[in-house]
Amino acid sequence: MNYEYKLEPTIEQIDIIEQTLDVCSSVWNFALRQRKDWCASRKSPLNACSIEKEYIIPVDEPFPNYHRQAKQLTEAKKQHPILKSVHSQVLQQTLRTLDRAWDDMKARGFGLPRFKNKYRMRSFVFPQLGKNPISTKTIKLPGLKEVRWRMSRPIPDGFTPKQARIVRKASGYFVILSLQLDVTVANPLPHGHPRGLDLGFDKFVVTSDGQEIKRPRFLKTLQRKLKLLQRRLRNKQKGSNNRQKLNQKIARLHQRISDTRKDWHFKLAHQLCAGAGMIFFEDLNFVIWARGMLSSSSADAGFGQFVNILQWVCWKTDTYFAKIDKNGTSQTCPNCGAHTGKKTLDVRVHNCIDCGYTTTRDVAAAQEIRNRGVNALGHSVFQNVCGLDATGSIGNDILVSTDRSRKLVS
Repeated sequence: MNYEYKLEPTIEQIDIIEQTLDVCSSVWNFALRQRKDWCASRKSPLNACSIEKEYIIPVDEPFPNYHRQAKQLTEAKKQHPILKSVHSQVLQQTLRTLDRAWDDMKARGFGLPRFKNKYRMRSFVFPQLGKNPISTKTIKLPGLKEVRWRMSRPIPDGFTPKQARIVRKASGYFVILSLQLDVTVANPLPHGHPRGLDLGFDKFVVTSDGQEIKRPRFLKTLQRKLKLLQRRLRNKQKGSNNRQKLNQKIARLHQRISDTRKDWHFKLAHQLCAGAGMIFFEDLNFVIWARGMLSSSSADAGFGQFVNILQWVCWKTDTYFAKIDKNGTSQTCPNCGAHTGKKTLDVRVHNCIDCGYTTTRDVAAAQEIRNRGVNALGHSVFQNVCGLDATGSIGNDILVSTDRSRKLVS
C-alpha cells in the first residue's frame, strides 16, 4: 500500500531536494537523448544520407539499455562531481523509470518519453530506507537526515516501509511511502447482495437499487477564477518572477480541484460498497469518451480514476468486483430480457412492451448490468433490494436465473 504524508522541510533541506530534482532531470535528458540518437542513426538507409544531421554511431554499438547506462553513470561521476551529490540509488531509479517508459512505448503503444525541464521533473525515489526511519514527528531520509512531517495517519500494524518517493506539488513537498506486508490475501469471492452500476454524464452513477447520484462539476465551480488567473498570465513576460508566481497560483488551484475530485471518488466508492457483496460494472473504454464532444465533461468527472479507486475499495472491503459486456445494456429489459430497441439520448424512460416494466433508463441499465454479472457467475441468486420497492415488481425479492428468465415472487 502507498501512504502519502505532507513534509515540512527546512530551507537547507528544500535546497537539497531541488538540487536532486535538477540532477535527476539532467540524467534523464542525457539518457533519453542517447537512446533517441541511437535510434535515429539506424533510420537512414545505407545508400542515402539523412536530411537532418545525426550522430554517427558505429554499427556494432549496442542499444543503450538500463544496464549500459547505469555503468556509464558510474564512470560519469569521475568527470562530473555534481553527480556525487545525489544518492546513487536515486539516479539509478531515474534510469529505471526511463527504461520502463521506453518499454511501455513499444509494448503498450504509449508516446515517446519527453525531456524534463526543472518544472516537469517533480519526484524521485529512495528505493531503500534505513532502520527505524519513522517517528511521530520526523522521518529519516538518505541525504536529508530527519525531516519533519505531518503523520496524518499511523502506519498499520505489521507493515514495513520499503521505499519513499519525494514529490513536489503546488502546495508543498510530500512523501509517498510504499508499505509491504508479507501475507497472502485472497481475492474477494462472490457473496451477498449484488449491485450493478451504470455511469453517465447526466447522473454520475446509477445503481440497480434505484439510487441516482448527480455528477459534481469540480472544474466548473472554479472555472471563473481559473480563467481570470490564466488571462493575467497571458500578459506576463516569460521567465519573469511574476509569471512564475502566477503559475504557482494556477497550479495550486488545479491541485485543489484534483484533490476535491479524488476525495469525492473515495467517499462515493465506500458508500457504494457498503451493504453490497458484489459490484458489477460495464467494461467501458474511457479513452474514447475523452475524445468525443463531451471530452471536457469526461475529464472533469474523472471516470477512469473512479473505477480504479472503486476496484481498490472493493478489494479492501472484501467486495467482489467484476466487469461485464457493455453492449446493449440500455436495449434489454431487466425484467423479462426482451430487446426493446435502440434509444436516443433524449429518451430517459424505459418502458417494456412485452412485460410492462417501467423505470428510468439508467436504473434499467444498471439492473441489466447486475443481471449479466450474476448470470456470468453461473448460479442463481435471491436478493433483497435493501428495503426499497422495485418498480414494476410484485414484491421485494427478485430471482435472477441463469437461463435469462426473470420470475417475480412475492
